[in-house]
Amino acid sequence: MLDLPTTEERLGNQKSQSLVRYFTLLMSLVYAGLGLYLWFAPAGTLILGNTPRRLLAAVFVFYGIIRFVRTYQQHFKKSKDDAR
Repeated sequence: MLDLPTTEERLGNQKSQSLVRYFTLLMSLVYAGLGLYLWFAPAGTLILGNTPRRLLAAVFVFYGIIRFVRTYQQHFKKSKDDAR
């Protein structure tokens, strides 16, 4: 097989890992913000009707929250192994 480097090896330096960490947090806020915009936008903003627009908005907000929590747990929360 090919001996390709892993993502951790390619992003080995601390600066790029920090950049990825904050970028994923930013994207989770963008998804949640887009959902809130779709929820409160006037009815004529999109071609979608009221119910599909609100459903899509709820999906975006829900996805943004899930992504934020997963990113926080993965990158920012201290694990019990690190505390020792």
